[in-house]
Amino acid sequence: MKKGLHPQYHQYEVTCGCGAKWFIGSVLPSMRVEICSACHPAYKGNEGMKLVDAEGRVERFNRRFAAAAAKTEA
Repeated sequence: MKKGLHPQYHQYEVTCGCGAKWFIGSVLPSMRVEICSACHPAYKGNEGMKLVDAEGRVERFNRRFAAAAAKTEA
């Protein structure tokens, strides 16, 4: 193999928005993710939905859907 051709592969820390941390191997020094298996609603149930809906996305969608339904009924 040629020297200096391949990047250095090392362990680095992944940090989730919920505070969970774990280590994986990669060429990157670190990584942050918004949601992980510890806080995702598919794994947590309703408790994890609070984190996913932190920005009010579901309520905003419901308001738009209700407005569109009202227009089609009128």
